[in-house]
Amino acid sequence: MITFRRHISLLPYNTFAVPAVADTFIVSDNAAELTHELHELRRKNRLPETMLILGGGSNVLFVSSPSWVVHPDFKGVKIEKEDESTVWVRAYAGETWDDFVAWCVERDYSGMENLSAIPGTVGACPVQNIGAYGREAKDVIEQVEVFDITEGEMLSFSRKDCTFNYRDSFFKHHRGRYLIVSALFGLSKTFTPQLSYAGLMEEMGNKPVTPATVREAVISIRRRKLPDCTVLGNAGSFFKNPAVPVRKAGLLQQQYPSLPVYPAAKGYRKVSAAWLIEQCGWKGTRKGNVGCFGLQPLILINCGNASGKELMDFANEIMDSVEKKFDIRLEPEVRIIHDSTDRV
Repeated sequence: MITFRRHISLLPYNTFAVPAVADTFIVSDNAAELTHELHELRRKNRLPETMLILGGGSNVLFVSSPSWVVHPDFKGVKIEKEDESTVWVRAYAGETWDDFVAWCVERDYSGMENLSAIPGTVGACPVQNIGAYGREAKDVIEQVEVFDITEGEMLSFSRKDCTFNYRDSFFKHHRGRYLIVSALFGLSKTFTPQLSYAGLMEEMGNKPVTPATVREAVISIRRRKLPDCTVLGNAGSFFKNPAVPVRKAGLLQQQYPSLPVYPAAKGYRKVSAAWLIEQCGWKGTRKGNVGCFGLQPLILINCGNASGKELMDFANEIMDSVEKKFDIRLEPEVRIIHDSTDRV
């Protein structure tokens, strides 16, 4: 079923809990109906130049209201094929990400357990190349099925086609054109744990190492360290860890020996954005309705009735101070929605 609604509040559709209103809100639980309708609107020149495809709203900040919003709500999880070592599972865009992870872990399909408790939907996963605790979506995604709104055709993107990178993908640079319908995940029937992330092994304690216990440990850490978005509006980590040239990373470590540095693309190193922000005195700071979370400075929080502009102004202050002190300009991981959204 497809429904067109007018002047819809987006407060329930963003975990930052900031006010915004969609002039036109399209929701559908049927991929075939929605793709057909979007193509017809495009063919008749009735589709606007800008449009927002919105999943769970866990990685967006509305600085202003979008005109058109499309909310795909396709559900379903199914095994496409399997052999002795691997199972290939297809999940549709509207599935809640953590419900899907739980489904896989319950069946002892491994590869997803470190990505537990990440808010959002399956459809948003390939766009952001979500990652946590030493794993990224690109490690398990085999193929992404999309609808090209401009050309009116279904396409299949291989992992290589998706050009995944750190919190990045092909889709992130072509927003509004491709509606993600489903993703195919290749999961292992034999378990090889990834416990290299700091604190994860300690959280495991003496428990047997299984996909289920790793999932439990990840959930436990996240609940302890991260704010509940139903209590404090937030969108998880607001900033990316910046990549800097190797030489610059080395000079920074000479000056600041406690600076955490991680591997990155050839010729670069990632440095800890959380550390940079904390060194600038922002951790636990509150200004009016917004703040920097006291346990994790990467997270900006809506302390009450903040607007998107208030949160963005606060983020800009943080970015300016880090740039002034370290000559590094932080980049938001969260997607900022201004007057002009996705172009199709």
